[in-house]
Amino acid sequence: MVLIALVVVGMPLKYLGDNDTVVAAIGPFHGFLYMVYLVAAFDLSRRAHWPLGRMLLVMLAGTVPFLSFWAERVVSHKWVPAAHTSPPAMAEEKR
Repeated sequence: MVLIALVVVGMPLKYLGDNDTVVAAIGPFHGFLYMVYLVAAFDLSRRAHWPLGRMLLVMLAGTVPFLSFWAERVVSHKWVPAAHTSPPAMAEEKR
């Protein structure tokens, strides 16, 4: 949402309207959230024991527009099927 506000509202005001108030207000917040994203992606990759390439893919996906959609698809196809192949132990214990 912050990126959308920055691109849709802030950038046109800055370059077309010569008013950088929105960019000055939202820009630092967007940068801070990106740093939080990088820390969270690094933490997830270490906990999930991802290889370095997958970790870098997820971390870099936030820098290129729309690359995050492709990266999420790649990561989820490699991660989710492995989680669904083993039967849940909790369901068998309750029977």
